[in-house]
Amino acid sequence: MSAKLEGVRVLDISRVLSGPYCSMALADLGAEVIKVEPPEGDETRTWPPFYPCGESGYYQALNRNKKGIVLNMKHPQGKDVLLELAQKSDVMIENFTPGVVTRLGIDYESVKKVNPKIIYCSISGFGQTGPYRKKKAYDPVIQALGGGMSVTGFRGGPPAKIGIPVGDLGGSFIALSSILASLYTRERQGIGDYIDTAMLDGHVFMLSVMAAQYFADGKAPERWGLEHPWRVPSKTYRTKDGYITCTATSGNQYPLFCKVLGLEELIDDPRFKTNALRVKNREQFYPIVEKVMVTKTSEAWETRFIEAGLPSGIVKNLDQVFNDPQILDRGMLQIIDHPTIGKLKMIGVPFKFMNSQPKKMNPPPMLGEHTDEILHGILGYNDAKISRMRQEKVVA
Repeated sequence: MSAKLEGVRVLDISRVLSGPYCSMALADLGAEVIKVEPPEGDETRTWPPFYPCGESGYYQALNRNKKGIVLNMKHPQGKDVLLELAQKSDVMIENFTPGVVTRLGIDYESVKKVNPKIIYCSISGFGQTGPYRKKKAYDPVIQALGGGMSVTGFRGGPPAKIGIPVGDLGGSFIALSSILASLYTRERQGIGDYIDTAMLDGHVFMLSVMAAQYFADGKAPERWGLEHPWRVPSKTYRTKDGYITCTATSGNQYPLFCKVLGLEELIDDPRFKTNALRVKNREQFYPIVEKVMVTKTSEAWETRFIEAGLPSGIVKNLDQVFNDPQILDRGMLQIIDHPTIGKLKMIGVPFKFMNSQPKKMNPPPMLGEHTDEILHGILGYNDAKISRMRQEKVVA
């Protein structure tokens, strides 16, 4: 057995989050990912949080399973080296502001001349076309412009940023899907492709049912905080020691929910007989339930909901998440050896297959760690040439 993408080489000149996250997923799937950094390194190497040894946790979270090379792409010979690597690669990923790679002479048209079968993926905030194409994009900007922020937050309150950087990650997942589809097409048709991925497109794509509501009634959705807009009871409740969420909106779930809470009188209450009535009368329903929910701990309610067969979940912080038996059983916490950090905790790989061997997890590369290995092994450069290039500050 081998990893799914074994034999696929990815040349990654991206930085920060959206590009490195996408290339890390490809590396997790077995691809050989060559991370190209400028002499000063990926800027996230200087971003907090920091380990005691000074290594950036931000950088560590996005760059495992990659090989690292330092290459000065502003040097004429540096560009030549990059094009040689592109000639021997299957995929190339960049996430510079539109126009930068063209100015550097490493855009798709330039790379296509040396490798017509390359799959070249550009990830940007707004794509290569449109009036926003040159606009600076960060995760909060995408969440704001893409509508996600408008539907996040409590009723009557201000909009809120989603805690996970979904503006960046949406673009990453769209890029990942597009690259995998392009690799499949190339296997069948033998052609490469250019992929134009916009983080804003990815965020709008995730609006899904919220957009459906707008399309159906022409009204912008409201913020609902801890409640579901169309189902009652479906809410996150305060308990004696925290919060728990539970949904019990079907005809057979609702009576069970009422029995668990000791509120059997609500089962046949004419105000709450159906989900439609409960939605209409939520302002009367939820205060009754909330008075009961605060009398027990989240763990106690979770036990009762599970016994009743109701979908529920305690709201956990990350310390609780990474000590959760389900998370540990699924291998979503991994501990690997790092040359300066020691034991490095990492999120596990979510891709799991019956007939494929998972790739051994390696720590993110130190700055320029695999420069000689890549120049020797892939491009066939001898020691003298590499030494000369190092003296001329083409590589490091």
